[in-house]
Amino acid sequence: MVYKDYWALGAWYRHYARLLGADALYIVAHGADPEVQRICPGASVWTIPRDDLSHFDRRRSELLNGFQAGLLASYDWVIRTDVDEVICTDPRVGTLQQIFAAAGRVPVLTALGLDLVEQAEDRPLRDGFWRTRKNVSFTGHYSKAFAHSKPVNLTLHGTKVRLQKLAGFPFVMPEGVYLVHLKYANLTALEQVNADRIAISTTGQKGLPGAGWREADADAARFLESFRAKPVLPWHKARAKAFRALSNDPMRSERLGVVKARALKFPFRTVLPDWFETFE
Repeated sequence: MVYKDYWALGAWYRHYARLLGADALYIVAHGADPEVQRICPGASVWTIPRDDLSHFDRRRSELLNGFQAGLLASYDWVIRTDVDEVICTDPRVGTLQQIFAAAGRVPVLTALGLDLVEQAEDRPLRDGFWRTRKNVSFTGHYSKAFAHSKPVNLTLHGTKVRLQKLAGFPFVMPEGVYLVHLKYANLTALEQVNADRIAISTTGQKGLPGAGWREADADAARFLESFRAKPVLPWHKARAKAFRALSNDPMRSERLGVVKARALKFPFRTVLPDWFETFE
C-alpha cells in the first residue's frame, strides 16, 4: 500500500518484478495517483479513496488482510510488505520459490529484519542501489511476518492468533531470508516522506498513527545518531547473533493476541556481503 513515496516504490517494483514478474505484483494506491502506474508498469494497481484517514492503521490492516485472503484463491503463497521493504534470500539457501516449497504448509513465514542506512561516504544511488548502500543493523522490530499460505490476519508485524491457539502457533524464520527496510537508505527521499507523515498525523482525525509520525524528523535523527555510534561487526558474526536471538522464543502476547518476533535492538551494525549485489 502506498501514498507518494515514489523513490521507495520504484525500488520495490524493480526488486520484485525481477524476482517474481510484474504480473504477480499488486499495489494498493491510497488515493488516485497516475504516477503509481507509471512507476510500476505491468503491476495491478487498486485505488482506494483517501478522503477519510480516521483509524488509519486499523482500517488499512483490515483491508490488506482481506485482499491477501482473496489472493490465496489464485496463489500458494502471498507476500506482503510495506513499500519500503524488500525480501532478499541468500543464494546459498535458494530462491523465494524454493524457500516456499521447503516450508510446506506452514501458515506464516517471518524474515530476519535489517535497516539499510545511507552514510555520508556513500556514492550516489545512480551507481547501483546494492553497490552503494552497504551499512545495516539487524532489527527485531522489522523482523516481520512477510508471507502466508493460509488466510491469517497480519498485524503489528506479526500474526493475529486466537487465545486458545496462541501457545502452539508455529513461528518459522527460515535461515537466509531477510527483510531489508529501506526507510533510511535514501535520506533525501526520507525528508519528503517525513513531511507527508507529519502533515497526516496533525489533521486531527481519530485513530491516526502516533508519535512515530507526528515526530518523524526527530525520530529519524535519533535513529541515525544511534546507528552511527554502533561498532561494526563482520557480517557473519552479526548475522549469527541476530538470528540466534530472534529465530526462536517469539513474543506470544495474550493481551494483543499476536505471535511475532521480539522487538530487540542490537548494539552493533555490520556491512552487507557482496551477494546482495545479485539483486541489481
